[in-house]
Amino acid sequence: MQGIRLKDIPSIIHSVNLSDFMIKFALEINEKTLKSSAIIFNTFEKLEHEVLYALSSTFPPVYTIGPLQLLLNQVKDDSLKSIGSNLWKEVPGCLEWLNSKEPNSVVYVNYGSITVFFDRQRKISFNSMKLKVQEDEMHREKFRIRPDLVAGDLAIIPPEFVIETKERGLLASWCPQEQVLAHPSIGGFLTHCGWNSTIESISSGVPMICWPYFGDQQTNCWYSCTQWGIGVEMDNDVKRDVVERLVRELMYGHKGKEMKKRVMEWRKIAEEATMSSSASSFLNLEKMIMQVLLPPRR
Repeated sequence: MQGIRLKDIPSIIHSVNLSDFMIKFALEINEKTLKSSAIIFNTFEKLEHEVLYALSSTFPPVYTIGPLQLLLNQVKDDSLKSIGSNLWKEVPGCLEWLNSKEPNSVVYVNYGSITVFFDRQRKISFNSMKLKVQEDEMHREKFRIRPDLVAGDLAIIPPEFVIETKERGLLASWCPQEQVLAHPSIGGFLTHCGWNSTIESISSGVPMICWPYFGDQQTNCWYSCTQWGIGVEMDNDVKRDVVERLVRELMYGHKGKEMKKRVMEWRKIAEEATMSSSASSFLNLEKMIMQVLLPPRR
């Protein structure tokens, strides 16, 4: 992780108080991890090989079995279709809306399943998105708004936002994100950089505007923007003109085209890790089952 900044390290360890709950929790989890039978990651070897190599020298056997959604696609069992990582009920109607849009013409906006905004952040976010919709006639927007998105209140949407975006955008409480990101109309993803969103975006070949909030999101943002070349970072002190500039760059700019090219390369590598019984993630899953889950023969 050479070159990482203090701001990119997970926020739970920014405290200088050793008795802080999250510090104690992290230490406890690490101690238990050292005694575990295995560590399983939803990633693939080539994406994070340096960190995985370092972990393997200290911790129990490390198994990379991701991207899970691509691995699941190789298993022909309809009963597994009910398995998913969403914490909210999906609203599938958004896929029909996407079907009516041109390829690479939609910006998907999702702030994750547990990230909570304060009122000022909400206003900046909605005003920024509204400005972008008004001034750019070349692409459309798909917004995903959770009912608890704003701390201490419901995610009340400004009426003017609804009026001015109704012909060009879609608001949904929660979407089947994997299907949305894999849809050909999606050209970019404004995300909080949670790991599920990051690995799903990579698997679908969608470049990102990264707006991390807490936890591991800052670290995922750093990797996406500086190591993998598939994202551009948006600062916490966000301004509406910054949002507009980043979206334009993502959708039409030279850097956006380079990010799209790079994320498609990562997508191919992710598919290669899961596409057959001889692929790395497929082999790691089988090895993990045989060595960790199944009892030894006598």
